[in-house]
Amino acid sequence: MSEIKKVVLAYSGGLDTSIIIPWLKENYNNPEVIAVSGDVGQGTELDGLEEKALRTGASKLYIEDLTDEFVDDFIIPTMKAGAKYEGYLLGTSFARPVIAKRIVEIALQEGADAICHGCTGKGNDQVRFELTIKAFAPHMTIIAPWREWNIKSRDEEIDYAEAHHIPLKISRETNYSKDKNLWHLSHEGLDLEDPGNEPLYNKPGFLELGVSPEMAPDKPEYVELAFEKGVPTAVNGQKLKAAEIIAKLNELGGKNGVGLLDLVENRLVGMKSRGVYETPGGTILYHAHEVLETICLDKETSHMKEQLAIKFAELVYNGQWFTPLRESLSAFVDKTQETVTGTVKLKLYKGNVQNAGVWSPYSLYSETLASFGESDYKQAEAEGFINLFGLPIQTKAILEEQRKNK
Repeated sequence: MSEIKKVVLAYSGGLDTSIIIPWLKENYNNPEVIAVSGDVGQGTELDGLEEKALRTGASKLYIEDLTDEFVDDFIIPTMKAGAKYEGYLLGTSFARPVIAKRIVEIALQEGADAICHGCTGKGNDQVRFELTIKAFAPHMTIIAPWREWNIKSRDEEIDYAEAHHIPLKISRETNYSKDKNLWHLSHEGLDLEDPGNEPLYNKPGFLELGVSPEMAPDKPEYVELAFEKGVPTAVNGQKLKAAEIIAKLNELGGKNGVGLLDLVENRLVGMKSRGVYETPGGTILYHAHEVLETICLDKETSHMKEQLAIKFAELVYNGQWFTPLRESLSAFVDKTQETVTGTVKLKLYKGNVQNAGVWSPYSLYSETLASFGESDYKQAEAEGFINLFGLPIQTKAILEEQRKNK
Protein backbone atom coordinates (compact mmCIF):
# COMPACT_ATOMS: atom_id res chain seq x y z
CA MET A 1 0.00 0.00 0.00
CA SER A 2 2.87 2.37 0.70
CA GLU A 3 3.86 2.15 -2.96
CA ILE A 4 0.52 3.66 -4.02
CA LYS A 5 1.18 7.38 -4.24
CA LYS A 6 -1.45 8.42 -6.78
CA VAL A 7 -4.85 6.84 -7.40
CA VAL A 8 -7.35 7.64 -10.14
CA LEU A 9 -10.89 6.99 -8.91
CA ALA A 10 -13.94 6.29 -11.06
CA TYR A 11 -16.14 8.87 -9.35
CA SER A 12 -19.90 9.29 -9.66
CA GLY A 13 -20.55 11.14 -6.42
CA GLY A 14 -22.96 8.41 -5.36
CA LEU A 15 -22.86 6.62 -2.04
CA ASP A 16 -20.03 4.20 -2.85
CA THR A 17 -17.57 6.60 -4.44
CA SER A 18 -18.39 9.41 -1.97
CA ILE A 19 -16.89 7.46 0.91
CA ILE A 20 -14.04 5.90 -1.06
CA ILE A 21 -11.95 9.08 -1.19
CA PRO A 22 -11.52 9.38 2.62
CA TRP A 23 -11.26 5.58 2.87
CA LEU A 24 -8.32 5.57 0.44
CA LYS A 25 -6.66 8.33 2.44
CA GLU A 26 -7.05 6.36 5.66
CA ASN A 27 -6.07 2.95 4.33
CA TYR A 28 -3.47 3.60 1.62
CA ASN A 29 -1.12 5.96 3.47
CA ASN A 30 -2.75 9.19 2.25
CA PRO A 31 -2.24 8.95 -1.53
CA GLU A 32 -3.22 11.68 -3.96
CA VAL A 33 -6.71 10.86 -5.25
CA ILE A 34 -7.74 12.12 -8.68
CA ALA A 35 -11.43 11.71 -9.36
CA VAL A 36 -12.79 11.11 -12.86
CA SER A 37 -16.47 11.32 -13.81
CA GLY A 38 -17.70 10.27 -17.21
CA ASP A 39 -20.64 12.27 -18.54
CA VAL A 40 -22.77 9.71 -20.36
CA GLY A 41 -25.93 11.75 -20.20
CA GLN A 42 -26.83 11.49 -16.52
CA GLY A 43 -27.74 15.17 -16.44
CA THR A 44 -28.05 16.95 -13.12
CA GLU A 45 -26.28 14.16 -11.23
CA LEU A 46 -23.02 15.93 -12.14
CA ASP A 47 -24.09 19.22 -10.55
CA GLY A 48 -21.85 20.21 -7.62
CA LEU A 49 -19.61 17.18 -8.12
CA GLU A 50 -16.32 19.07 -8.26
CA GLU A 51 -16.92 20.87 -4.97
CA LYS A 52 -17.90 17.62 -3.30
CA ALA A 53 -14.90 15.70 -4.62
CA LEU A 54 -12.43 18.36 -3.55
CA ARG A 55 -14.07 18.81 -0.16
CA THR A 56 -13.81 15.10 0.58
CA GLY A 57 -10.11 14.88 -0.31
CA ALA A 58 -9.61 14.63 -4.06
CA SER A 59 -6.85 16.76 -5.55
CA LYS A 60 -8.85 17.36 -8.73
CA LEU A 61 -11.87 16.17 -10.67
CA TYR A 62 -12.06 15.46 -14.37
CA ILE A 63 -15.57 15.58 -15.85
CA GLU A 64 -15.29 14.04 -19.29
CA ASP A 65 -18.03 14.51 -21.89
CA LEU A 66 -18.39 10.99 -23.32
CA THR A 67 -22.03 11.17 -24.43
CA ASP A 68 -21.55 11.12 -28.20
CA GLU A 69 -18.86 8.45 -28.01
CA PHE A 70 -21.12 6.42 -25.72
CA VAL A 71 -24.02 6.67 -28.16
CA ASP A 72 -22.20 6.33 -31.48
CA ASP A 73 -19.63 3.69 -30.54
CA PHE A 74 -21.49 1.60 -27.96
CA ILE A 75 -25.27 2.12 -27.93
CA ILE A 76 -25.91 2.21 -31.68
CA PRO A 77 -23.72 -0.83 -32.51
CA THR A 78 -25.51 -2.80 -29.78
CA MET A 79 -28.94 -1.66 -30.98
CA LYS A 80 -28.08 -2.57 -34.58
CA ALA A 81 -27.14 -6.03 -33.33
CA GLY A 82 -30.56 -6.34 -31.68
CA ALA A 83 -28.73 -7.41 -28.52
CA LYS A 84 -30.79 -7.87 -25.36
CA TYR A 85 -29.70 -9.70 -22.24
CA GLU A 86 -32.70 -11.64 -20.92
CA GLY A 87 -34.90 -8.78 -22.11
CA TYR A 88 -32.64 -6.08 -20.62
CA LEU A 89 -31.47 -3.39 -23.06
CA LEU A 90 -27.97 -3.21 -21.54
CA GLY A 91 -28.01 0.36 -20.20
CA THR A 92 -25.37 0.04 -17.49
CA SER A 93 -23.45 -2.66 -19.33
CA PHE A 94 -22.22 -0.63 -22.28
CA ALA A 95 -21.68 2.57 -20.29
CA ARG A 96 -18.90 0.99 -18.22
CA PRO A 97 -16.37 0.31 -20.98
CA VAL A 98 -16.49 3.84 -22.40
CA ILE A 99 -16.02 5.33 -18.91
CA ALA A 100 -13.28 2.87 -17.95
CA LYS A 101 -11.40 3.49 -21.20
CA ARG A 102 -11.25 7.24 -20.50
CA ILE A 103 -10.22 6.62 -16.89
CA VAL A 104 -7.31 4.51 -18.08
CA GLU A 105 -6.24 7.27 -20.47
CA ILE A 106 -6.25 9.82 -17.65
CA ALA A 107 -4.47 7.43 -15.25
CA LEU A 108 -1.66 6.92 -17.77
CA GLN A 109 -1.51 10.64 -18.47
CA GLU A 110 -1.31 11.41 -14.74
CA GLY A 111 1.27 8.71 -14.02
CA ALA A 112 -1.04 7.04 -11.52
CA ASP A 113 -0.03 3.94 -9.58
CA ALA A 114 -3.53 2.53 -9.37
CA ILE A 115 -7.11 2.83 -10.56
CA CYS A 116 -9.93 2.49 -8.05
CA HIS A 117 -13.63 1.78 -8.57
CA GLY A 118 -16.64 1.52 -6.25
CA CYS A 119 -18.22 -1.62 -7.68
CA THR A 120 -19.34 -4.28 -5.24
CA GLY A 121 -17.89 -7.77 -5.15
CA LYS A 122 -21.34 -9.15 -5.90
CA GLY A 123 -21.98 -7.25 -9.11
CA ASN A 124 -21.21 -7.23 -12.81
CA ASP A 125 -19.69 -3.76 -12.95
CA GLN A 126 -16.43 -4.80 -11.27
CA VAL A 127 -15.85 -7.14 -14.21
CA ARG A 128 -16.78 -4.55 -16.82
CA PHE A 129 -14.43 -1.93 -15.37
CA GLU A 130 -11.54 -4.27 -14.78
CA LEU A 131 -11.63 -6.05 -18.14
CA THR A 132 -11.44 -2.65 -19.84
CA ILE A 133 -8.54 -1.62 -17.60
CA LYS A 134 -6.75 -4.86 -18.45
CA ALA A 135 -7.33 -4.22 -22.17
CA PHE A 136 -5.65 -0.78 -22.12
CA ALA A 137 -3.33 -0.87 -19.08
CA PRO A 138 -2.58 -4.55 -18.40
CA HIS A 139 -0.08 -3.85 -15.61
CA MET A 140 -2.14 -1.25 -13.73
CA THR A 141 -2.93 -1.97 -10.07
CA ILE A 142 -6.67 -2.07 -9.40
CA ILE A 143 -8.18 -1.18 -6.03
CA ALA A 144 -11.70 -2.39 -5.28
CA PRO A 145 -12.65 -1.25 -1.75
CA TRP A 146 -15.77 -3.43 -1.59
CA ARG A 147 -13.46 -6.46 -1.79
CA GLU A 148 -11.25 -5.10 0.99
CA TRP A 149 -13.11 -3.06 3.59
CA ASN A 150 -15.21 -4.24 6.53
CA ILE A 151 -18.32 -2.33 5.42
CA LYS A 152 -21.05 -4.87 4.76
CA SER A 153 -24.11 -2.89 3.64
CA ARG A 154 -25.35 0.39 2.24
CA ASP A 155 -26.59 1.29 5.74
CA GLU A 156 -23.04 0.94 7.01
CA GLU A 157 -21.83 3.09 4.13
CA ILE A 158 -24.23 5.81 5.24
CA ASP A 159 -22.89 5.45 8.79
CA TYR A 160 -19.35 5.97 7.45
CA ALA A 161 -20.42 9.00 5.42
CA GLU A 162 -22.14 10.59 8.39
CA ALA A 163 -19.10 9.99 10.62
CA HIS A 164 -16.88 11.69 8.04
CA HIS A 165 -19.34 14.53 7.34
CA ILE A 166 -19.78 13.55 3.70
CA PRO A 167 -22.97 15.02 2.20
CA LEU A 168 -25.30 12.54 0.45
CA LYS A 169 -28.27 13.08 -1.86
CA ILE A 170 -30.07 10.03 -0.47
CA SER A 171 -31.55 8.93 2.83
CA ARG A 172 -31.92 5.47 4.33
CA GLU A 173 -35.51 5.41 3.07
CA THR A 174 -34.64 6.36 -0.55
CA ASN A 175 -31.46 4.33 -0.63
CA TYR A 176 -32.06 2.50 -3.92
CA SER A 177 -28.95 1.60 -5.84
CA LYS A 178 -29.39 3.52 -9.08
CA ASP A 179 -27.44 3.98 -12.28
CA LYS A 180 -28.45 6.66 -14.74
CA ASN A 181 -27.25 7.60 -18.19
CA LEU A 182 -28.79 8.88 -21.42
CA TRP A 183 -30.06 5.40 -22.27
CA HIS A 184 -31.66 4.26 -19.03
CA LEU A 185 -32.13 4.38 -15.28
CA SER A 186 -31.82 1.25 -13.14
CA HIS A 187 -33.24 0.70 -9.66
CA GLU A 188 -32.09 -2.02 -7.25
CA GLY A 189 -32.30 -2.66 -3.51
CA LEU A 190 -34.74 -1.91 -0.69
CA ASP A 191 -38.22 -3.36 -1.37
CA LEU A 192 -37.11 -4.53 -4.85
CA GLU A 193 -34.89 -7.19 -3.30
CA ASP A 194 -38.02 -9.27 -2.72
CA PRO A 195 -39.33 -10.42 -6.13
CA GLY A 196 -42.75 -10.72 -4.53
CA ASN A 197 -43.03 -6.95 -4.12
CA GLU A 198 -44.67 -4.98 -6.90
CA PRO A 199 -42.54 -1.98 -7.98
CA LEU A 200 -43.91 1.29 -6.62
CA TYR A 201 -44.17 2.97 -10.01
CA ASN A 202 -46.63 5.58 -8.75
CA LYS A 203 -44.66 6.41 -5.61
CA PRO A 204 -43.47 10.05 -5.91
CA GLY A 205 -39.81 10.19 -6.90
CA PHE A 206 -39.44 6.55 -7.87
CA LEU A 207 -39.66 6.90 -11.64
CA GLU A 208 -37.44 9.62 -13.08
CA LEU A 209 -37.58 9.19 -16.85
CA GLY A 210 -41.32 8.83 -17.23
CA VAL A 211 -44.63 7.80 -15.72
CA SER A 212 -46.40 4.50 -15.14
CA PRO A 213 -48.69 3.35 -17.98
CA GLU A 214 -51.85 4.08 -15.99
CA MET A 215 -50.70 7.68 -15.49
CA ALA A 216 -49.96 8.15 -19.21
CA PRO A 217 -52.30 10.19 -21.47
CA ASP A 218 -55.54 8.61 -22.69
CA LYS A 219 -54.76 9.65 -26.25
CA PRO A 220 -52.13 7.77 -28.30
CA GLU A 221 -49.13 9.58 -29.78
CA TYR A 222 -47.48 8.78 -33.10
CA VAL A 223 -43.76 9.00 -33.84
CA GLU A 224 -41.82 8.44 -37.08
CA LEU A 225 -38.21 7.33 -37.08
CA ALA A 226 -35.88 7.38 -40.08
CA PHE A 227 -32.85 5.10 -40.39
CA GLU A 228 -29.87 4.96 -42.74
CA LYS A 229 -27.93 1.68 -42.71
CA GLY A 230 -29.42 0.84 -39.32
CA VAL A 231 -28.52 4.17 -37.72
CA PRO A 232 -31.35 6.47 -36.59
CA THR A 233 -31.16 9.82 -38.38
CA ALA A 234 -34.44 11.67 -37.79
CA VAL A 235 -37.51 11.88 -35.57
CA ASN A 236 -40.76 13.09 -37.12
CA GLY A 237 -38.84 14.42 -40.11
CA GLN A 238 -36.33 16.38 -38.03
CA LYS A 239 -32.74 15.33 -38.65
CA LEU A 240 -30.82 14.92 -35.39
CA LYS A 241 -27.65 13.21 -34.22
CA ALA A 242 -28.16 9.90 -32.47
CA ALA A 243 -27.74 11.26 -28.93
CA GLU A 244 -30.38 13.90 -29.60
CA ILE A 245 -32.72 11.27 -31.03
CA ILE A 246 -32.43 9.18 -27.87
CA ALA A 247 -33.10 12.24 -25.71
CA LYS A 248 -36.17 13.09 -27.80
CA LEU A 249 -37.47 9.52 -27.63
CA ASN A 250 -36.91 9.47 -23.86
CA GLU A 251 -39.24 12.43 -23.63
CA LEU A 252 -41.90 10.90 -25.90
CA GLY A 253 -41.65 7.43 -24.41
CA GLY A 254 -41.46 8.62 -20.84
CA LYS A 255 -44.66 10.62 -20.91
CA ASN A 256 -46.48 7.66 -22.52
CA GLY A 257 -45.34 5.14 -19.92
CA VAL A 258 -43.08 3.24 -22.34
CA GLY A 259 -39.99 1.25 -21.42
CA LEU A 260 -40.51 -0.11 -17.90
CA LEU A 261 -38.94 -3.50 -17.22
CA ASP A 262 -39.13 -5.48 -13.98
CA LEU A 263 -36.55 -8.25 -14.28
CA VAL A 264 -34.92 -11.00 -12.23
CA GLU A 265 -31.72 -11.52 -14.20
CA ASN A 266 -28.76 -13.88 -14.02
CA ARG A 267 -25.66 -11.95 -13.04
CA LEU A 268 -22.27 -12.91 -14.42
CA VAL A 269 -21.01 -13.71 -10.90
CA GLY A 270 -23.61 -16.48 -10.54
CA MET A 271 -26.46 -15.06 -8.48
CA LYS A 272 -29.84 -13.79 -9.57
CA SER A 273 -30.70 -10.15 -8.96
CA ARG A 274 -33.90 -8.15 -9.31
CA GLY A 275 -33.91 -4.74 -10.93
CA VAL A 276 -36.37 -2.27 -12.39
CA TYR A 277 -35.25 -0.48 -15.54
CA GLU A 278 -36.53 2.66 -17.23
CA THR A 279 -35.55 2.71 -20.91
CA PRO A 280 -38.22 4.74 -22.73
CA GLY A 281 -36.23 5.97 -25.72
CA GLY A 282 -34.27 2.76 -26.09
CA THR A 283 -37.43 0.67 -26.14
CA ILE A 284 -38.86 2.75 -28.98
CA LEU A 285 -35.58 2.71 -30.91
CA TYR A 286 -35.13 -1.07 -30.64
CA HIS A 287 -38.74 -1.66 -31.68
CA ALA A 288 -38.51 0.63 -34.71
CA HIS A 289 -35.23 -0.92 -35.84
CA GLU A 290 -36.63 -4.43 -35.53
CA VAL A 291 -39.71 -3.48 -37.55
CA LEU A 292 -37.58 -2.00 -40.33
CA GLU A 293 -35.45 -5.14 -40.47
CA THR A 294 -38.54 -7.29 -41.06
CA ILE A 295 -38.85 -5.86 -44.58
CA CYS A 296 -35.15 -5.27 -45.32
CA LEU A 297 -33.45 -8.52 -44.28
CA ASP A 298 -33.83 -11.92 -45.93
CA LYS A 299 -34.91 -14.85 -43.79
CA GLU A 300 -31.53 -16.60 -43.40
CA THR A 301 -29.68 -13.42 -42.49
CA SER A 302 -32.41 -12.37 -40.08
CA HIS A 303 -32.48 -15.72 -38.29
CA MET A 304 -28.70 -15.92 -38.00
CA LYS A 305 -28.59 -12.36 -36.70
CA GLU A 306 -31.13 -13.26 -34.01
CA GLN A 307 -28.93 -16.14 -32.85
CA LEU A 308 -25.77 -14.03 -32.77
CA ALA A 309 -27.61 -11.24 -30.94
CA ILE A 310 -27.74 -13.48 -27.88
CA LYS A 311 -23.96 -13.88 -27.90
CA PHE A 312 -23.45 -10.19 -28.60
CA ALA A 313 -25.60 -9.33 -25.57
CA GLU A 314 -23.67 -11.74 -23.36
CA LEU A 315 -20.37 -10.15 -24.40
CA VAL A 316 -21.66 -6.67 -23.59
CA TYR A 317 -23.23 -7.77 -20.31
CA ASN A 318 -20.07 -9.60 -19.26
CA GLY A 319 -17.76 -6.64 -19.93
CA GLN A 320 -16.11 -8.17 -23.00
CA TRP A 321 -16.57 -5.19 -25.30
CA PHE A 322 -12.90 -4.85 -26.19
CA THR A 323 -12.48 -8.38 -27.53
CA PRO A 324 -11.90 -9.84 -31.00
CA LEU A 325 -15.22 -11.70 -30.91
CA ARG A 326 -17.29 -8.58 -30.19
CA GLU A 327 -15.46 -6.72 -32.96
CA SER A 328 -16.08 -9.61 -35.35
CA LEU A 329 -19.77 -9.73 -34.51
CA SER A 330 -20.01 -5.97 -35.07
CA ALA A 331 -18.46 -6.44 -38.51
CA PHE A 332 -21.13 -9.02 -39.33
CA VAL A 333 -23.85 -6.70 -38.03
CA ASP A 334 -22.58 -3.78 -40.10
CA LYS A 335 -22.76 -5.92 -43.23
CA THR A 336 -26.39 -6.82 -42.47
CA GLN A 337 -27.28 -3.15 -42.04
CA GLU A 338 -26.31 -2.03 -45.54
CA THR A 339 -29.95 -2.11 -46.67
CA VAL A 340 -31.63 -1.25 -43.35
CA THR A 341 -32.73 2.18 -44.53
CA GLY A 342 -36.23 3.56 -44.33
CA THR A 343 -38.93 4.98 -42.08
CA VAL A 344 -40.97 3.42 -39.30
CA LYS A 345 -44.15 4.84 -37.79
CA LEU A 346 -45.13 3.77 -34.29
CA LYS A 347 -48.05 4.42 -31.97
CA LEU A 348 -47.28 5.00 -28.28
CA TYR A 349 -50.11 4.33 -25.88
CA LYS A 350 -50.03 3.65 -22.14
CA GLY A 351 -46.78 1.70 -22.10
CA ASN A 352 -47.34 0.02 -25.45
CA VAL A 353 -45.38 0.50 -28.68
CA GLN A 354 -47.49 -0.53 -31.67
CA ASN A 355 -46.59 -0.74 -35.36
CA ALA A 356 -48.26 1.92 -37.53
CA GLY A 357 -46.36 1.58 -40.81
CA VAL A 358 -42.96 0.84 -42.33
CA TRP A 359 -41.35 1.87 -45.65
CA SER A 360 -37.96 1.21 -47.24
CA PRO A 361 -36.42 1.64 -50.71
CA TYR A 362 -34.75 -1.75 -50.06
CA SER A 363 -37.92 -3.56 -49.00
CA LEU A 364 -38.04 -7.27 -49.81
CA TYR A 365 -41.79 -7.35 -49.30
CA SER A 366 -43.82 -7.74 -52.49
CA GLU A 367 -47.47 -6.89 -52.04
CA THR A 368 -48.41 -8.44 -55.37
CA LEU A 369 -46.59 -11.66 -54.52
CA ALA A 370 -48.04 -11.97 -51.01
CA SER A 371 -51.53 -10.75 -51.90
CA PHE A 372 -54.61 -12.90 -51.34
CA GLY A 373 -55.86 -11.37 -54.54
CA GLU A 374 -54.76 -12.21 -58.07
CA SER A 375 -51.00 -12.44 -58.61
CA ASP A 376 -48.39 -14.02 -60.87
CA TYR A 377 -47.57 -16.66 -58.27
CA LYS A 378 -48.24 -20.18 -59.60
CA GLN A 379 -49.86 -21.95 -56.69
CA ALA A 380 -49.73 -25.37 -58.38
CA GLU A 381 -45.91 -25.31 -58.07
CA ALA A 382 -46.24 -25.56 -54.30
CA GLU A 383 -47.09 -29.26 -54.65
CA GLY A 384 -43.62 -30.17 -55.93
CA PHE A 385 -41.99 -28.10 -53.17
CA ILE A 386 -44.03 -29.85 -50.48
CA ASN A 387 -43.25 -33.28 -51.93
CA LEU A 388 -39.50 -32.60 -51.77
CA PHE A 389 -39.62 -30.78 -48.42
CA GLY A 390 -41.69 -33.58 -46.90
CA LEU A 391 -39.71 -36.43 -48.51
CA PRO A 392 -37.80 -37.42 -45.31
CA ILE A 393 -41.02 -37.49 -43.28
CA GLN A 394 -42.87 -39.50 -45.93
CA THR A 395 -39.99 -41.92 -46.45
CA LYS A 396 -39.67 -42.60 -42.71
CA ALA A 397 -43.42 -43.28 -42.46
CA ILE A 398 -43.38 -45.67 -45.45
CA LEU A 399 -40.39 -47.66 -44.13
CA GLU A 400 -41.89 -47.93 -40.64
CA GLU A 401 -45.15 -49.12 -42.18
CA GLN A 402 -43.26 -51.78 -44.20
CA ARG A 403 -41.39 -53.00 -41.11
CA LYS A 404 -44.60 -53.17 -39.12
CA ASN A 405 -46.31 -55.25 -41.80
CA LYS A 406 -43.48 -57.84 -42.05
